[in-house]
Amino acid sequence: MKAVRAHKFGPPEVLLYETVPDLTPGPGQVLIRVESASVNYADVLRRSNATYPFPTALPFIPGSEVAGVVAAQGEGVAEPPIGTAVFALIGNDGQGYAQYAVANAAQVIPIPPGLGADEASALGVAGITAMLILKEVARLQPGESVLVQGASGGVGSYAVQLAKLLGAGCVIGAASSAAKLEAATSLGADQVVDYTRPDWPHRVRELTGGRGVDVILEMSGGAVFAQSLECLAPFGRVVVYGMASRSPLYFEPETILKFFYDPALNQSLHVFNLGLWFGLQPQLTIGAFQELIGLVASGRVKVQLDQTLPLSEAAHAHRLLEERRTTGKLILKPWPED
Repeated sequence: MKAVRAHKFGPPEVLLYETVPDLTPGPGQVLIRVESASVNYADVLRRSNATYPFPTALPFIPGSEVAGVVAAQGEGVAEPPIGTAVFALIGNDGQGYAQYAVANAAQVIPIPPGLGADEASALGVAGITAMLILKEVARLQPGESVLVQGASGGVGSYAVQLAKLLGAGCVIGAASSAAKLEAATSLGADQVVDYTRPDWPHRVRELTGGRGVDVILEMSGGAVFAQSLECLAPFGRVVVYGMASRSPLYFEPETILKFFYDPALNQSLHVFNLGLWFGLQPQLTIGAFQELIGLVASGRVKVQLDQTLPLSEAAHAHRLLEERRTTGKLILKPWPED
């Protein structure tokens, strides 16, 4: 079969489109003929050997979420049947950038009629992350305000929409260009800010009457993370789910003191990793995906697709993502069109 594989860490050019051995599902697994493989920023981090919570052994095939059709079942598997259209998260080892992928049957979710493979693959990691952060980690309450970093990106585009559906009083979308700010507005953001401007935390304070925001979804790291803390309201919650800047989270010493010794603030910091949610809270995580499917099917949530590319152009997809030239998800297509 054809797949994209890296034999060393480095720039996008290390991703090679090549022939690899065919796969056979083991006990409790299914083999999926991949129709759509979603590109996530975590794939970029693994390829470049940047900060990532799990080690990556070489050579490796990137990609953690796919949509396609069940092609074979391993020992002990009866569901889902062969021929079923499914979405799957395939673990921290990845291997989704391929014509076939193996997944644990327990982590395979049938795709309902009316939802295509591209939409399903784009909905998984990003959509579930946004849903779980807002509902289970930040515990967003009706009327509270939310700041979404990267508001036109994969997670951000869902977070803006879901925050409104969950009753947020004001959703502020933060992005790095006029086009991305416009995209955030089209998704339902009440206000937008350009977080490349040095005064953007002051602008967020202005938009919230000086109080700050109740919930912040933070994916940048570095200086943007430190600035985000300036926007946080009393009893506010920051949820960190990425470090797109590849710079570590940085606290000024006085910030630490503020968190610990100012009882009027009662602010909190949370770190989110979806893989651990699937491992430790699988039913809750799958339930979040099923809820998302219902919202998409009803038209209440839009799936933001940037573009689809042939699997052989995975390196180009990574360049687009690294250079922040996307609004929405990138999808790789493993099979040539007829």
